[in-house]
Formats: sequence, C-alpha cells, structure tokens
Amino acid sequence: MAGHSIPHFQNDGGHQVIEIGVKEFMCTGASAPFDHPHIYIDMGHDNEKVCAYCSTLYRFNPSLKAEQTNPPGCVYHVKAA
Repeated sequence: MAGHSIPHFQNDGGHQVIEIGVKEFMCTGASAPFDHPHIYIDMGHDNEKVCAYCSTLYRFNPSLKAEQTNPPGCVYHVKAA
C-alpha cells in the first residue's frame, strides 16, 4: 500500500490537545476498533481545529515536522494486512 500523502493522526492516549506540524491532515480517532471515519481537516488561516468526531483539539506548531506530534506517538501508521 502506498504511503499517505496527507499525514494521519490518532489519539489513543485520550489527549485533549495534540500539536502537529501541518495544517492539512486526517484524524482517525483512536486505533481500531475505537476509530471513527477518517476525516480530512484543514485549519486554513487558523492555528487550531477541533475534530468533530472525537473532539481532539489539534494545534499547529511550526517547529514540528509533518510526521511529528507533541505529545509523541500520535501519528497513524497503516498496518499491513
């Protein structure tokens, strides 16, 4: 399977806020079976956006790379079948 062109993030830790280094991304909720539909979120001119499904607040942090999060470990990785 090809890699994601848009970063995907998840919230297995139940964090209220996740800092990310991009403004366009996908939220997956938590890992299956506790995930929600993978939705595209675009912050536009804002620096924060709340996921409508899981209520995670994503905050843009320009010092982070596209595949980094604060707290660490919130990048979603596709598991091979």
